[in-house]
Amino acid sequence: MFRQLRSEAEDALRSALTALDLPTEDLGIEEPPEDVDAVLASSAAFRLAGEMGAPPPKVAADVADAVTADALTYVSAVTTQGPYVNFLPSDAYFAETLSAATDGEYGRLPDRDTSVVIEHTSANPTGPVHVGRARNPIVGDALARVLDYAGYDVDRHYYVNDAGRQIAVFTWAYETFDESDLPEPERDSPEYEMVRYYRKGNAFLEEGDESEVEAAEAEIRAILQGLEDGDDDTCERVAEVVDTVLGGMRTTLERLPAEFDEFVKETRFMRNGDTDALVDRLTELDCAVYDEDAWQLDLPDFEKNLVFLRSDGTSLYTTRDLAHHGWKFDNYDRTVTVLGEDHHLQADQLAAALELLGEDTDQLSQVFYSWVNLPEGGMSTREGTGIDLDDLLDEAIDRARGEVESRLDDRTRGDLDEADIERIARQVGVGAVRYDIVSKQPTKGITFEWERALDFEAQSAPYVQYVHARCCGITEDAGEIPDEPDFDRLGEPEELDLLRVLARFPAVIEEAADDLQPHAVATYTRTVAETFNAFYRECPVLDADEETRAARLALVAGTRHTVANALDAVGVEAPTSM
Repeated sequence: MFRQLRSEAEDALRSALTALDLPTEDLGIEEPPEDVDAVLASSAAFRLAGEMGAPPPKVAADVADAVTADALTYVSAVTTQGPYVNFLPSDAYFAETLSAATDGEYGRLPDRDTSVVIEHTSANPTGPVHVGRARNPIVGDALARVLDYAGYDVDRHYYVNDAGRQIAVFTWAYETFDESDLPEPERDSPEYEMVRYYRKGNAFLEEGDESEVEAAEAEIRAILQGLEDGDDDTCERVAEVVDTVLGGMRTTLERLPAEFDEFVKETRFMRNGDTDALVDRLTELDCAVYDEDAWQLDLPDFEKNLVFLRSDGTSLYTTRDLAHHGWKFDNYDRTVTVLGEDHHLQADQLAAALELLGEDTDQLSQVFYSWVNLPEGGMSTREGTGIDLDDLLDEAIDRARGEVESRLDDRTRGDLDEADIERIARQVGVGAVRYDIVSKQPTKGITFEWERALDFEAQSAPYVQYVHARCCGITEDAGEIPDEPDFDRLGEPEELDLLRVLARFPAVIEEAADDLQPHAVATYTRTVAETFNAFYRECPVLDADEETRAARLALVAGTRHTVANALDAVGVEAPTSM
């Protein structure tokens, strides 16, 4: 209902300004300051004061007087408070919110008939997923979920770097060394078994006999050339390594969860001729130069040229990525890429090159994220390998299990068996990691801290998850939830505050999708949880009189659906019991 009220307020304010012969370009409608009692407020009086030659409070009063409030459905009155024009909600606003929130699909917006491809994670398939890069799949998957809730047709892609030197080294090492040459794998999983070859190969290239290293380098160059030529045998050799590692990485990512509709390999655009065709187009551009034994684009506004073809005729990652983006533009209405903060230059050059090629770069959005760090001593680290995402998730589940078990009393302990405790530990542990990461603005660095992430009393995943579990417990104890709750039985400030918050959910989804900021949804879940807890403290549900009980049960059910869907929109499970 918030979206409808906002639309009504915008139309009414626009009509009032037109009637006063004032400009309507900037309505200034926003959520009001905390001391302003309204659902929405307009600060346009600040902007119009100079034009009207009057102080902002006087301008606000004139504008409010010009609004025809009696024709509005979701706005009950238009008032002023200092320089603000305030829009107050009607009973219809609250009643329809109460009814809408009890729908299990609450928060999902109508189909926009717009396709979006989100490329995220895309870590090189050279070994286990590292904690430092964990923000990419978490932000990327949450963003895909938010866009799906907002009505977009979303595809999730992992772009596989299977044509670079690292992969050629990996393939050579896998074919060269025996199992007996390697240490025991750190886990019984394909990527942990395979990464031993990669590490062994790199160590050999750094420390091996000079003549043997030269021979190895010749084999590595042959693999790279074979990929460039689209040689089937070479591509199959490389694919065996890449697909094995990806299989293990995918299992780890599914724990978050982060799932993909397609793994798009860069060799695809070498083998189908797209890269060669793109190189031909690039060399014809006015800014294309051959310098320092390579073809480059001398791009305006960039100090560093973009190299797209080596002297030996082999392409670069960026060249193939340009072909990849051309394919995305041909097949989707919008394309979004989630990238680490160290990829700014590469991303900006890619966008500039695409524009020179005549592509509509308005289709392209790039979301950058900063790294995830762990406090010193926060986790044990295997020497020389850093901290893998699997390690972090395992420890999260272990710690969550301890937290859950410490909170069990004699009654709840009897209600839960070991399988229930394990399920809750996984939901809370993994949810805590994911929520703590996704709830921060992507460009801000994170130091992950267990005490904060698993704090049941603070603004964390367990705090929000517990509200959902409590709602489930209340509705289960109550039995049937009324189909048509009577809003007239709700009038306490805590009840109306909760309805105001629930009403905003669809608009939160819409704005998060428009701004590509999934953390806004996570922040919203904390507001819902805080407001529900205030309601729960002050407004008895099961012990209220029959009609009030029914209305409050509907409010609890609406909170349950809102929290569940908001958590789902950022990829966090909502336990039914905790």
